[in-house]
Amino acid sequence: MEGGPVEEAAKAVSDMSVDASSGESQSKNARKKELKNKQREEERRRKEEEKAKLAAGKASSQSQKSGAADDEDMDPTQYFQNRLKYLEAQKTDGTNPYPHKFQVTMSITEYIDQYGGLNNGEHLEDVAISLAGRIMSKRSSSSKLFFYDMHGDGAKVQVMADASKSGMEDAEFSRLHSNVKRGDIIGISGFPGKTKRGELSIFPKSFIVLSHCLHMMPRQKASENANVKKTELWVPGSTRNPETYILKDQETRYRQRYLDLMLNLEVRQIFKTRAKVIQYVRKFLDDLDFLEVETPMMNMIAGGAAARPFVTHHNELNMRLFMRIAPELYLKELVVGGLDRVYEIGKQFRNEGIDLTHNPEFTTCEFYMAFADYNDVMELTEKMLSGMVKELTGGYKIKYHAKGLDNDPIEIDFTPPFRRIDMIEGLEKMANLDIPKDLSSVEANKYLVDACVRFDIKCPPPQTTARLLDKLVGHFLEETCVNPTFIINHPEIMSPLAKWHRSKPGLTERFELFVNKHELCNAYTELNDPVVQRERFAEQLKDRQSGDDEAMALDETFCSALEYGLPPTGGWGMGIDRLAMLLTDSQNIKEVLLFPAMKPQDEPPAKAPSSL
Repeated sequence: MEGGPVEEAAKAVSDMSVDASSGESQSKNARKKELKNKQREEERRRKEEEKAKLAAGKASSQSQKSGAADDEDMDPTQYFQNRLKYLEAQKTDGTNPYPHKFQVTMSITEYIDQYGGLNNGEHLEDVAISLAGRIMSKRSSSSKLFFYDMHGDGAKVQVMADASKSGMEDAEFSRLHSNVKRGDIIGISGFPGKTKRGELSIFPKSFIVLSHCLHMMPRQKASENANVKKTELWVPGSTRNPETYILKDQETRYRQRYLDLMLNLEVRQIFKTRAKVIQYVRKFLDDLDFLEVETPMMNMIAGGAAARPFVTHHNELNMRLFMRIAPELYLKELVVGGLDRVYEIGKQFRNEGIDLTHNPEFTTCEFYMAFADYNDVMELTEKMLSGMVKELTGGYKIKYHAKGLDNDPIEIDFTPPFRRIDMIEGLEKMANLDIPKDLSSVEANKYLVDACVRFDIKCPPPQTTARLLDKLVGHFLEETCVNPTFIINHPEIMSPLAKWHRSKPGLTERFELFVNKHELCNAYTELNDPVVQRERFAEQLKDRQSGDDEAMALDETFCSALEYGLPPTGGWGMGIDRLAMLLTDSQNIKEVLLFPAMKPQDEPPAKAPSSL
């Protein structure tokens, strides 16, 4: 039975209520879904923005890191021009790019000594320190954080420049540090600390460039750096490590020594060792009551040695003068005057060849000791040199690459006493010779000429007996003198200023000290008989007339001084440069001369040796 109108109406109302409730539920779900979609979209957009910011930050950081590299890739001439333009802009803005003064409170080495014991991550922000030095490395992690390696006094310290501690606006900080280049000299005021990784640093509150390096600095190639073994700091008597040098080209190193010292830390130690050698010699002689003196560099007669002199001219006096080849005659005149113990350390000049052991100007020490003979002087030589090697190296033995860096080094032993070889006796024994006793005879000269021919020893004219003997001794005796060895008792014809031997006619009381087959010292009991001295000079004159321009000239002033009485005296001379070579494992004399003689270049040097 179908329902009536009332039931139908009630059902319709009920259906309407259900539909309304269902529509409301659907509307809420739609809103929730739409809200979730919006949230997801916002989250996605936020993540994309963060990702973009991170990428931008990385790009900025990478740009900062590669800033220095971009400079390094630049043409050196363009780099130089850009630096000049930057300085000009500084001046135009009223900024002085070269400050007159920066107050340093301590050196970098003192800083390392004082604060090297800080704990990792420890900062002393209440301590104020001012340091200065040259930037040798630059790195950055962002435009607000830069790292520098600052060098000075042979040491280095890290500079950690943080914009938040600089007191500068970020843009100003970034602009300053983007224009700081490798090679610039900077001054820093800040506080000490260590990074979390334990690297001692200085954290600057103020940072100023004191002097600008306008040229692109040479740098070690990455491939070279990877192959270089870490070595201990070089010390005297040990072998050198040229493979670690940043600047390797010898021509550039010798011509631009400032770059060599700046880039190759070992070179700094080499020249400090040379200075220590001179200091030791000076102190040794001072302690024995010697007086250091100075004698003329220019002389009317080039006396005191057998060598070819440099000639100069005095305009006012219209007179030819010679640069000194030795100070000997002047020093002995001082002994005549009553200065019983005198010495001089200084330059000599000889107009001769340039090779691995010879430079036209070189440094010697000569001393003269009244009431001593060559035996006393030999003992002093042993004491001085063995003591010096012991003080500088800690022992008596040193390493030396006698056959070049490609071969193993030899050991040279300075333990006293040193070996002694009598020149003529040793030569006759080694070469199986029987040299005529009268060495001034024609017979002796002919015998020595024949001996040189027999052993294929070259002796260019003039073939004087002295020159022939020198060649033979060099071939047979000097070659055996690796450890310090005295060759003693030279013939009178080879030693015009030495006193005759008291028991061996025709010989003198003279010695030469050889180390590593090279002469290091020359000494003798001084000739103090003015009559015999004039005779010796006369013999030298004959050699000069026969073409030997290294024979000594007659010095009348010196002979006159001898006539007033020179006491029995021991005289001694040593080459400072050759001794420095031995103690620094240097095979080339140019390695121990800050500014060695160099052949002129056809073209001026390049402005910036960027890759050497």
